[in-house]
Amino acid sequence: MSNKYIGMDVHQASTVIVVLNEAGKTIMETILETKTGTLLDFIQGLRGRLQVTFEEGTYAAWLYDVLTPYVERVVVCDPRKNKLLPSGHKSDKVDARKLAEWLRQGQLVAVYHGNRTLRGLKELVRSYLCLVQDVTRVMNRLKALYRGRGISCGGRAVYRLRQRDSWLALLSEPGVQQRAALLVLQALRQTARQALLTESRKQAAFPILRQIPGLGPIRAGVVLALVQTPHRFRTKRQFWAYLGLAVVTSSSAEYRIVQGRVQKSGKPVSTRGLNPNYNRALKDVFKAAATGVSQREGPFKTLYARWLDRGLAPELARLSLARKLAALTLTLWKKGARYHPEQVTQQAA
Repeated sequence: MSNKYIGMDVHQASTVIVVLNEAGKTIMETILETKTGTLLDFIQGLRGRLQVTFEEGTYAAWLYDVLTPYVERVVVCDPRKNKLLPSGHKSDKVDARKLAEWLRQGQLVAVYHGNRTLRGLKELVRSYLCLVQDVTRVMNRLKALYRGRGISCGGRAVYRLRQRDSWLALLSEPGVQQRAALLVLQALRQTARQALLTESRKQAAFPILRQIPGLGPIRAGVVLALVQTPHRFRTKRQFWAYLGLAVVTSSSAEYRIVQGRVQKSGKPVSTRGLNPNYNRALKDVFKAAATGVSQREGPFKTLYARWLDRGLAPELARLSLARKLAALTLTLWKKGARYHPEQVTQQAA
């Protein structure tokens, strides 16, 4: 049975599809409506071992779930990595053919799409994180409204519901008062928070993540929803890169020829900071966890103080704590083991 490589350039109204055979020859090109039934009819009309690829985007999760049962392999590829591959003319058909060709050559970098069992938790986490950002914006707007009218509103009293009427009474203009009354999202955030906690506690890995210092119930739920399985990462360094905690280095002219033999030049390796491509929500989780454990009594605070005594800058010491927490999380999650404080000194950061 022959292999067929299918590249899809997916848009709201239409999807351009190019099918290649094992030799890289185009055997079919078509444009279909972006609907479940239309796409499945096309896929089911093909014969052979089907491999499909399309770029990560708005429709990726839906299309991944639709096509997975009917093809041998689905690769949702990273569009940022595709920019590094050879390029030329651009059009929908050209893009679809390039995707199919890169799939045939094995050059695509896949974006992980987890199983459906955690899809609900992932959506709840996204909703909660969005609401946290929205609440912060609303709180800033509320204070700006009072400050714009010369009313001092330092602290958090202006946000408290039980004091809301007294604060609204300070606004003399009815329209402004009504605007301030509408700037409320805290109740909605609490509802989303409770739904997130309820769904998180149903997962078997939740108690394992909760025992790790610095990971409270919300942070554990976020890690569980966004990582989904620790077996995605073979080593802790791969996990660090996903979290944005991997150090990027640069070197050049590393070798020289001495008496006909290759030797290292001895030039120092330059550090270029942390990797720029990462999951921002997870990085925030482990950075906040590292800050928390550095201030609470325990082995992590002791380790943090030891690094400071050795002359390490506080921000670098917190980065090392975040990496150690991430490595510990990955190890315990994979093994399903319990946390013991002595593991802090055993696990390399």
